[in-house]
Order: sequence, then structure tokens, then C-alpha cells
Amino acid sequence: MVRVLAVADEIVEQLWTDQVHAHDVDLIVAAGDLPFDYLEHLANALDKPLVFVPGNHDVDLSGYSNVRGLWTKAGVPVRWPGPTGAVNADERVVDVAGLRIAGLGGSIRYNKGPNQWTERQQARRARRVSRLAGWRRLRDGRGVDVLLTHSPALGCGDEPDAPHRGFACLRGLVSRLQPSFMLHGHIHPHGVVRPDRALGSTRVINVVPYKVLDIPGVRDET
Repeated sequence: MVRVLAVADEIVEQLWTDQVHAHDVDLIVAAGDLPFDYLEHLANALDKPLVFVPGNHDVDLSGYSNVRGLWTKAGVPVRWPGPTGAVNADERVVDVAGLRIAGLGGSIRYNKGPNQWTERQQARRARRVSRLAGWRRLRDGRGVDVLLTHSPALGCGDEPDAPHRGFACLRGLVSRLQPSFMLHGHIHPHGVVRPDRALGSTRVINVVPYKVLDIPGVRDET
């Protein structure tokens, strides 16, 4: 089992203090819309790897490349604005701390802000993630353990207002990848318990503001 601290959208004051050390975890995952210095604090305090996807209130992180530690954008050396040392899983499939994580950040487009996508745009990004996961599985036989997203899937923990509507394409992505867990943010509890949901055999969890989870690190492919 891999013990995971999952965070999203709302700062937890106790995690800013020494009380964070009460969480003995192997990995931190962030589902978006948190200050990057908060994420850096969690990673540094716990001395554990951090995987994240951007939310619709985060800065645009597209177009950055890292070659041997040098960040560039459009071929020009730059300072990466994301959390130092973290792994951006947006539109990628990454292996960290014994888990295979597929990521897809952003929300449905509702204004001209960054990290917002139409259903068609997100579906295209989801197909890329599906292809990457398929290539990995052909190579080593391992499936995806966690689908990490900012937004929920349509009709699975989302809200009826335009900014908080989920993506229909995420339902198809879950069906193709069949991860053990889908972890998302974007939907604030506002004092109301948000129950876990299911898409097929995948457990869907709203991690706002944080959850501690035990996730099997090696998928049984038999």
C-alpha cells in the first residue's frame, strides 16, 4: 500500500503547522487551485514527492520544458512558475512512489481564464492520456492506479452551475483506464459531506480540502 495525502482547493491551517508531521505518507498529490508555496511547504515538511495537476485558478503552466534541470519556454530560459520539485502530471502519465498516475487538469471553460477547456478540447487531451497509458501498459503490463483531475466527471459529483459542471469525456477516460481511484477537486464541500462515488470499479473521491488514502501500489493484471 502507498499512503497518499491528497489535497485540493482549500488550505488546511493545521497542515501549515508542525501538525503536518502527524501524517506519515509516501506521496502527496494535489488536484489543483492551491497556492504553490503551500504545496512546496507540504513536500518539504514531509520530505515526500509531490504530483499535481493545475486548477482553473492556477497560472498557465503550458509550454514549459525541462532539460537537465534548465527550464525553457519557446526556447528561452525562464523560471518555471510551478511548485519547485513537483511533478506536473497534466496530460501525462507518471510513475511516482510506486503508483502510476494519469493526470488531467483544468475545468470546463466558463470565461477566458487559464486552464479552462471546452468539452471537445478536454476530450482531445483525454485521448492523449489514454494513448500514453496504453503505451506504458504495452511496455510493462501495468495499468493506471490513479486518475488525478481537477474537475469531476459529468454527473459524478459535479454541480449544475456552469463553472462547476464536470467533463463528460472523463467518464470515457475512466472506462478506458479503469484506475482504482479517481481523485478530483474543484467542488467545495461548503460543510456538506461529499460521499465517495463509483464509475464502474473506480472509486471516485472529492479530496477537497484533503484526504489520506491507502492505495495499492501494484495493480494485479491477472
